[in-house]
Amino acid sequence: MKLLNKKSSGLLFVAFFVSGFAAFAQDSAKGNLNITLSYFTDNNTLPYLSVKVKTKANGKFKMVSDIPLKLYLNNDSAVNLIKAVVTNDKGEAAAIIPPSLKSQWSGSTSHNFIATFDGNKKYESAKADLSVNRAKILIDTTSDKKIVASVLALKDTSWVPVKGVDVIIAIKRMDAYLNVNETATFTTDSTGKASADFKRDSIPSDANGNIVIVAKVDDNDQFGNLLIEKTVPWGAKFIPVNDFGKRTLFATSGRAPVWLILIAASIVIGVWGVLILLVVNLFRIRKLGLEA
Repeated sequence: MKLLNKKSSGLLFVAFFVSGFAAFAQDSAKGNLNITLSYFTDNNTLPYLSVKVKTKANGKFKMVSDIPLKLYLNNDSAVNLIKAVVTNDKGEAAAIIPPSLKSQWSGSTSHNFIATFDGNKKYESAKADLSVNRAKILIDTTSDKKIVASVLALKDTSWVPVKGVDVIIAIKRMDAYLNVNETATFTTDSTGKASADFKRDSIPSDANGNIVIVAKVDDNDQFGNLLIEKTVPWGAKFIPVNDFGKRTLFATSGRAPVWLILIAASIVIGVWGVLILLVVNLFRIRKLGLEA
């Protein structure tokens, strides 16, 4: 009996030890990060990188904040460091290509961007790269309200037109873009051009009738993200009307419309009139009861 108890105790000890070791191993396992790089050029003057970091947990991807990254141009040597960044609460970070790398940037028609993460107590080290060819986008307009976007790539020392690139031609509206007509995307022809007819004649503009036209290339495998803007006087002039001091529905109580004041007053008079009539009738009933 004692031998059986000793064996049972030993088996329980081994079971607790194994389960504890497995739990420790599970807790100490590090997660894996997924790093995504994107290249942007605004108005052909400001190339910059955007990086997003996410991880997979419970079968779903979620963005990861506070991840330190190093961004490099062409190779991950210290002299080619673009910038050291840390992801924000959305798991994103961005960096402009600095003037110190201008000679390398200008010396080649294509570049490779690299993002590295050295790892920490929670996540394994990770790395991502992105290759892009240098390109630019141009925008032009005609008197009959036609918009022409041109995509050019740098080859050797000259800019050549690129065929088959999808271009979005739209109107810039606050933080979004509105299509210039019923077509959302246009494809460049053999001359590298894509054209669209402007069909938003009644769209509100500023006081001078100006609106902003944009041509943009989104997430192209070769060229990344390109965007260019142009201001044109094709909008309907917006002239604000000042109703301050006038009787309007949204004015202060002293400037409310007369009909609204009459309705409110009639409701108040009707309610109080009924209450007063009830009180008078109660006194009459009481008086009649005393006389009886």
